[in-house]
Amino acid sequence: MSLKERLQEDWKQALKAKDKFKADTISMAKAAVLQVEKTDGVKLDDEQIIEVLAREVKQRREAILEFEKGNRQDLVHKANAEIEILLDYLPQQLSEEEILVMIQDAAVEVGANSIKDMGKVMQSLAPRIKGRADGKLVSQMVREHLNK
Repeated sequence: MSLKERLQEDWKQALKAKDKFKADTISMAKAAVLQVEKTDGVKLDDEQIIEVLAREVKQRREAILEFEKGNRQDLVHKANAEIEILLDYLPQQLSEEEILVMIQDAAVEVGANSIKDMGKVMQSLAPRIKGRADGKLVSQMVREHLNK
């Protein structure tokens, strides 16, 4: 079953179960996928759908920071709940230890020995972590690793 079909089936199940929040969250994810398809004029495969969903998760994580600044815990909880639902459709997220090992391997591959090589390391890592880790976290970890 493709990811798009899975989203559709889970959306139907949420509606049948009268889980309005889950149905709304999945509906927003489906709308984001449809928007990209219409804009680009192509049918997205699972890999591309993962990119769209990862972007949706990233947007919610960024919004949480703003909600916390505005002391809106209700919106923080809502965004966290949406993230939990969306993460079900993304590949298993990498732990910080796994990311660090990948960073070390990538640094050795590209011969990185200073912060000036950060771009090379990130370029090497990008295909391996796509949809499996938050880019901001990976970037921060690469910076820390190269500053040692």
